[in-house]
Amino acid sequence: MNVIPCELNTDLRQLIREYSEVLKTEAHKLGAHGLDEKEFYNSGLFRGAIERIRGQFSATMSEKREFVRAVLNFMEDQGFLLGWESAGDANRHDYSVTLLDGRTGVIELKGCMDGNNTIIFERPPHAREFIIWSICGNPGADPRHNAWSGIHTRLSADIIEREQQVDGVIYLGYGPWHSWASMSESAGGSQPNHTRGPV
Repeated sequence: MNVIPCELNTDLRQLIREYSEVLKTEAHKLGAHGLDEKEFYNSGLFRGAIERIRGQFSATMSEKREFVRAVLNFMEDQGFLLGWESAGDANRHDYSVTLLDGRTGVIELKGCMDGNNTIIFERPPHAREFIIWSICGNPGADPRHNAWSGIHTRLSADIIEREQQVDGVIYLGYGPWHSWASMSESAGGSQPNHTRGPV
């Protein structure tokens, strides 16, 4: 039995592997750095550029936040919750949701679950329901392994060690939310009809 129904896009992963090998061996031919091949690879320029790009991809959460905002607005419009709000920068968590019975649900938004960010959370004392919502932005990641690794080797161990209660985990792989983000971008950055609430 698989932990989630999503599965790896093996064709894309193979293309990523092949392209990354080409990039490693041909990178010195790109750009106007003025270095020969040996100087280029000894300079740290390539590694530094890769780490910078990696950091930029990891740091950006705006598309993910827009997606979550659209989902929460839809749920509010359909009567599944009373309201929601962004928790703001002063809090560790990302969103507070008022459930139909008046209880408070708290959502902590995460990236892919196989990274250390999975265990950086603190259940707030006012939360009656605490949800970790993972949106993985890596198209080459194996979603089944990612979810399994995050839940079984990181999250569960941290829950036990720190005695933290997590009431639910939502995992969304690259495809669904990225398709939504791409449609939004192609529409000139406009969001679906549900545009209330802070990002």
